[in-house]
Formats: sequence, structure tokens, C-alpha cells
Amino acid sequence: MIKIFRINFLFLIFSSISCSQTSNSANNLDSKSMVVSAHPLASEVGINILKKGGNAADATIAVQFALAVVYPSAGNIGGGGFFVYRSKDGQCSTLDFREKAPLTSTRDMYLDSSNNVIKNLSLYSHLAVGVPGTVDGMVNIHKKYGQLPWKELVQPAIDLATNGFELTRLEANKLNRFNKTKGKINKNSEYYKEHFSEGDSIFLPQLSKTLILIRDHKRAGFYSGETAEMLVKEMSLNGGKITQQDLDSYQSIWRDPTICFYKGHKIISMSPPSSGGILLTQMLKMAEHFPLRDFGFHSLKSIHVMTEIEKLSFADRAKHLGDPDFYKVPEKSLIDSLYLLERSNKINIDSTLLSSGIYAGEFNLNESEETTHFSIVDEYGNASSLTTTLNGSFGSGIIVDGAGFLLNNEMDDFSIQPGYPNMYGLIGGEANAVEPSKRMLSSMTPTILEKDGNLFMVLGTPGGSTIITAVFQTIINVVDYDMSIEQAVNSPRFHHQWYPDEIKLEKDIAKDSNLIIQLKAMNHQLNFVSSMNRVDAILVKKNKYFGGADNRGDDHVSFF
Repeated sequence: MIKIFRINFLFLIFSSISCSQTSNSANNLDSKSMVVSAHPLASEVGINILKKGGNAADATIAVQFALAVVYPSAGNIGGGGFFVYRSKDGQCSTLDFREKAPLTSTRDMYLDSSNNVIKNLSLYSHLAVGVPGTVDGMVNIHKKYGQLPWKELVQPAIDLATNGFELTRLEANKLNRFNKTKGKINKNSEYYKEHFSEGDSIFLPQLSKTLILIRDHKRAGFYSGETAEMLVKEMSLNGGKITQQDLDSYQSIWRDPTICFYKGHKIISMSPPSSGGILLTQMLKMAEHFPLRDFGFHSLKSIHVMTEIEKLSFADRAKHLGDPDFYKVPEKSLIDSLYLLERSNKINIDSTLLSSGIYAGEFNLNESEETTHFSIVDEYGNASSLTTTLNGSFGSGIIVDGAGFLLNNEMDDFSIQPGYPNMYGLIGGEANAVEPSKRMLSSMTPTILEKDGNLFMVLGTPGGSTIITAVFQTIINVVDYDMSIEQAVNSPRFHHQWYPDEIKLEKDIAKDSNLIIQLKAMNHQLNFVSSMNRVDAILVKKNKYFGGADNRGDDHVSFF
């Protein structure tokens, strides 16, 4: 069981940090290195690694493992994600460490005998779990780019799990919600307690033991031996599909990035099985055909045009995107300039396209919400953008007995039945159908921008289907509306994903009552939400780093 008591020194184990910057402060900084993540302790772990002489890749690994401890709703070793890296000499690479469907998965595994979807089977059961990719991904990042010894990068997470850490108000509230819902199936877990309060300190000895095995044995500490035995046992006792063969065969894979250009900026993002890079490219290329700067920030015309663009892109996502190792994704056709000009010509500045009248493009195929993101730039000029997830908040809610880590529910990101929406309301078809060893389609969009051949911006965000539109709007905010990175990250956001046929808007936009009246008059259906996304970004200007940590959460800029 978890141990709880009150302490008054949140940063005791990080007292050597000389300087840090909070999310709501201006930061025109003469800093050497910067880390922006979803949790203050994880950001400080990263900056400590950079102070020791590590590079952005080293800090990436350390932050990933730290988030698995202090940010359990999305930080993980039982999930997966995507990594975009730009070295100081401008070379770019991307790593796909997305989860895979188990080898015994079948297309109809979530349907009953009448071919109807069994509610929640792909979300909150052991059948919801894809083969985790995070640990293999971190090992491969270290193998290719690591500078410091592996053990030094995992140790800070072990220290946090062993010595305990204070809960922020937001994290205490999330754990309380978890334990009232999904967590009820894990009352013996280290995360269970009747009620958490801000300032409570928690200890995670089982997770610490697992991290020690990973520290000492790298990949083998997770995919074989004691940890693997506990994971496989968890599956076999509860009807899950992951076997030792699944763990042995899992491999993360280096892929070519998706690259485009927007108004003098080079955008480097993730290729399939992430839909992020392709849809971001589509949105930016279509946006070039409209004078967004002249329209004005959050004007009727700018919101109308940008949501129409988003509709068209998500229609293509539903039909054409999936795991490129299983389905021939028409990537070149989807980002072709003439095709996107044709798509943008469908947009009328004075009227609204109904989603029912929007279809995916047709090509000759002989030519696929709880997440977390962090951005890092080191003193050498290397940059890292990584987005990782368990899918839903706390994933499947299943904690491996004895090993202390949460498992994902990424299988829900497959099209479990044509036209049936996943937990984010996204629909899909054949390209993203369940198949053994296939990677499920994702919206994660870790992204790096260059300007005039130099590093310009590093960004990304959690948020399920809203990830892509949040990255799109943040780039527009900086490039078209000349915002500071803090303004760009913290500005209210809106989102359209084709179906459902509605614009999701943060409530701050609703303060402009005239705008709302005008949008409704154009037949836009509106859905107001309290918050969307938590963008973490770094902007580089005149060799100075400017951190943008989203004030919607505990996100934090650390630097030295």
C-alpha cells in the first residue's frame, strides 16, 4: 500500500538547481539550456542532466522516466510515443515507439456474436492493452544519441519513487478521480488511497524496483526477466493477450520525418503511424491560401477558415492513415501542394461546409486525451520534442501487480469497427483496422521548426484528437500573429475534427458574445469546454531561449 504523510520541501532532492522559471512568468533569458514539461520535478530532473553535461537526448530519457513516477496519468513505462530530434548540425530523425497490437489480436476482438461493439472492452479491460514501447524507445534513443551513462539517466526517477515526492493540487485531484473510477480494480496498488490532498507525499517502492531493473539491465529489465514475468502473468490471469513472445519481438523504429514549409519556416514532424505530421502539413499548406494575419486573431473569418481546414484534414485522416508497415499510406499525395490547393478551394469565406458533405480525397494508391509532451534544447544546440501517452488518463487503469506501473489502453485507437468512434470521437476504416503486431494510428504531433536554417521552435501537446489543431494554432499564433511563445501557448483554442460536426471552443472565447452569435449565424455548431491541451514549447530568437509552459496545468520551464 502507498505511504502518505505531509512534507514541506517539494524540491529537497533537487536543491542543487541554481535557477528555474515557472509557467506564468516572462522569460527573456540568457540561458544555456531549457526543459519544458508537464511537471516541475520532471523539468528539474531534465535540467539537472543538462547541467551534468548531458545532451537533449540524455535529458529526454531522464524526463521520460521521471514523468512515469510523478505524472502517472500520462507519463509512463507501460505506454509509448514519438520522438523528434534535431541535432546541432541540423540533422533530423524521428523514433516511433508506439505500442503494437499483440500477436493474437483479431479484427473483431471487441465485437459480440452479433458484430456489435462491446462497450468499454477496448478501454478498461486487459484486452485494451497494446504491447508497450517506451522502454525500448528510450534504449534506442540512448544508443543513437546518448552522451551520459544510462544509469545516470534512470536514477533520478528511482530516487523520486523511493524517497517520495509531494503531490501538486492538480495531481492529487487526478489521483482522487482515478481511484473513484478505474482505480477501484487496483485497491492494492501503490497509487490507491481513499483521498489525496495537495502536499501529500507518496512513495512507490514497486515502481522503484522495476526502474532499478531497467537501470541495471536496460531493455532486458523490462521485456524479460522478473518484470516481463509479472506483466505476462497480469495478462494471463485476466484475459489479456500480451505474451512473452510479444515482449521479445517488440522493436521501436526510426522513421523519416514529415517535412513541410510554411512562410519561410521548415516544419519537422512525425510521420505515420502518427497522423500528426501529415495533418499539420495539410493544415499549414491550406492556411497559406488565406490572409490570416489580415483576418485577425480569433476573428470570425480566421476561426471559420481554420475550422474548415481542420474538417478537410480529419476527413482524410479517417480514410487514408494507418501503420505504414501494414497499409500503403498515400503520404506524398496527401501533402501535395496542388491537391491541398484544390481542397482549400472548397472553403467559402461566407458559408460553412457540412461534415456530411466532406469526403476524403481519392488517390491512386500505387504511388496511413491523456498524453504528455516535453520540449528540450541543450547548450550544444540539439533539440528534442517528445510526446508520450497511455491513451486515456491513467490508461486502462490496470497496474501490473508487483511491478507498480500502469498499462495503456491504446487498442482503442484502432478502428475497432468501421465508422465506430474511439474515445476521442475519431472514426476510421480499413487503414487502421486491428491486426497482429500493427501499430495503432495516433494524433501525437511532436514538432520542431527551423527558420533560415537555424533552430526556431520546439513544441507539442497532449490532448487526443485536439493535439494536431493545438500545434497548428500555436504555430499560426507565432508566425502569423507575432505572439510571444507564452502568449501563443496560453491563448484560448478551438478544434474541429470533421465528426462530430461541431467546433469545440475553450470558454474564454465565449466571452466575445458577438463572435459567438456570428459563428452560429454561419451554421457552426458550438461546444464549449473548460480547457483543451497543455502545449509545452521553446522559442529561439537571437540565440536566446524563451519557454512557454501551458498555464492550464502544472507545466514548468526549467533552465540554466
